[in-house]
Amino acid sequence: MLQKLENHIQQNLSFLKDKKLLLAVSGGIDSMVLVDLFHKLKYDVAVAHCNFQLRGQESDDDEEFVKSQVEKLNIPLFIQKFDTKKFAEQKKLSIQVVARNLRYDWFYTLLVNQNFDFIITAHHLDDSIETFLINFTRGTGLEGLTGIPIQNDKVIRPLLAFSRDEIVAYAKQNDINWREDSSNSTDKYWRNKLRHDVIPVLKELNPSLLPSFQNTIDSLQQSHSLVKDASKNMYQKVVTEEEHHTEIDLTKLLKLPNYKAYLFQWLQAFGFTDWKAVYDLIEANSGKQVFSETHILLKNRNTLLLSPKQTRENNEVFWIEKNQNEVKVPLKLRFCNVSDISTQGTNTIFVDEDKLSFPLTIRRWEEGDVFYPFGMKGKKKLSKYFKDEKLSLIEKSKVWLLCSDNQIIWVIGKRQDERFKITKQTTKILQINFTNE
Repeated sequence: MLQKLENHIQQNLSFLKDKKLLLAVSGGIDSMVLVDLFHKLKYDVAVAHCNFQLRGQESDDDEEFVKSQVEKLNIPLFIQKFDTKKFAEQKKLSIQVVARNLRYDWFYTLLVNQNFDFIITAHHLDDSIETFLINFTRGTGLEGLTGIPIQNDKVIRPLLAFSRDEIVAYAKQNDINWREDSSNSTDKYWRNKLRHDVIPVLKELNPSLLPSFQNTIDSLQQSHSLVKDASKNMYQKVVTEEEHHTEIDLTKLLKLPNYKAYLFQWLQAFGFTDWKAVYDLIEANSGKQVFSETHILLKNRNTLLLSPKQTRENNEVFWIEKNQNEVKVPLKLRFCNVSDISTQGTNTIFVDEDKLSFPLTIRRWEEGDVFYPFGMKGKKKLSKYFKDEKLSLIEKSKVWLLCSDNQIIWVIGKRQDERFKITKQTTKILQINFTNE
């Protein structure tokens, strides 16, 4: 196995040579074999162990075991304790998700602070087939059927070339000690149930399951690479990236064969899971929306608009005191007194300062808001103004108002209010400028 790993690294991971590597070690058989192999191959390594404090004394014993074994090899060691349960409760996430996030966040912190080049994990071929089956069972696209990648950013998985049986055989032949995690024996987790009940049956049906599976994964990965190339090419023709949103042209999209596949490729990274709802948007009425945890997808006439969810509360109000020259939050405004009026536009207005009541406020628009559009007689509901201007829901959600005594001075970046305009009687002219910088 040692020679096979050395050949595998030379052929597929040659960039690891002379690099500083951080080995992720739990104390289980896979990671202890990983330590032994890289130590014997004389790589520059250190070990990182996470104590998630989920199994009481057993977790502490794992920590002590890793410490004792690594010290024998004179390898640098980093240990981190996590209050995983408390963190999961605070974030309202599963223990498994939280543990993974904590682990990799810490690994990357070490990577930066200790000048490591790569993180090495002990994932092997059986782990990859388990991941394949989990994704297949839950429902997934092509990417979810490509197994565990050998490299993901700075994370490298050199043992994916080996089966669990090969690892166990190597551990026994080389008298390697390891710790058994009691949670691996329970079938309450999907992965364990697949490991204990499903994969043994598949291996019985096909003794060559793992090499056959590896061939399948290789083919799927090549197919996925072709899909990504085609997806990127069509993205450039159909999708436009604006400052605050991404726009998908439905007229162009619907001309593509298998357009739903392209839509899936473009949107899957934004957390959407109800793909039927996403596809139904194409034929839906304008204004229909689908939400992920982080993003909004909106049907807007002949387009789909993708934008992040608002992070600020709609009722948040910002105050501007008299003689204040600049505002930076929630957007950038500059105020200055001038003696005459220069060119007026959507980003610059001139108002009669004596008509203002300080402090001014900046707030989001609300249903029922009314203003007097500059250059027009009479008032108009903002909702009607937005409709006339053909603003999408996403564009409307980003509108801020500059107000005096809750009277609208300016629909910022769009239209000034007539009531505060300069007249022949004006003695103090205040110039207000909005910048997108």
